[in-house]
Amino acid sequence: MKTIRYIGSILMIATGILHFLPSFQSDPDPNAIPMLLFGIGYLFIGILLFKDHRYGKILGVILPLIGLGAGFFILGIENWNALFSLMFLIDAIVICICLILIFKKTSSKIA
Repeated sequence: MKTIRYIGSILMIATGILHFLPSFQSDPDPNAIPMLLFGIGYLFIGILLFKDHRYGKILGVILPLIGLGAGFFILGIENWNALFSLMFLIDAIVICICLILIFKKTSSKIA
């Protein structure tokens, strides 16, 4: 379980860094500030996952779900690019990893 937690942590930190990229584009992106805030949150969750905090696993499900929803409904298909596809894929993988970590931990405590 330690390896999967480290993979989730690395992916969260990577997508946190990817969320900073629209802030540094030459033409101003109106969604740069919200993406910057999500990036900070993702970096924080990545650190919590690395340190194996319980809240990191829970937030690792909640914040990426909010990000996926915001991406689909606010950004929309017209703003879709390869960077968003990569971030959405990483979010989906991290959600699955965090759910596995949450349910594996609770099932081992029951047994």
